[in-house]
Amino acid sequence: MSVTFVHEGNSIDYTPSADVAAGEVVVQGDLIGVAKTPIAADKLGALAVTGVFDFPKAAGGGTAITAGTTVYWDEADEEAKADSETGDNKLIGKVVQDAADADTTVRARLSQ
Repeated sequence: MSVTFVHEGNSIDYTPSADVAAGEVVVQGDLIGVAKTPIAADKLGALAVTGVFDFPKAAGGGTAITAGTTVYWDEADEEAKADSETGDNKLIGKVVQDAADADTTVRARLSQ
């Protein structure tokens, strides 16, 4: 059996059961995607699965994340973290710009 090329894979089709806002992180198993535009419930849309995005992160002492660090999406807290929490958090990718303790976002490249 042979494999058939479909597309470059920068985005994937997604049909949500509820409305998805632009910028919302969508978790499907171990796959993280970001809605670049709003997607209405029960309508076909697309999720970015590659690219560089600013993800929310906690601010405060000890929350800095340096460039090159692997980061994970904590679905319950809706923020990026440098800890997979024993696999509960899903891989986002690598941080591409240092985020200080006071920063509320971290810039990361999706890579799954």
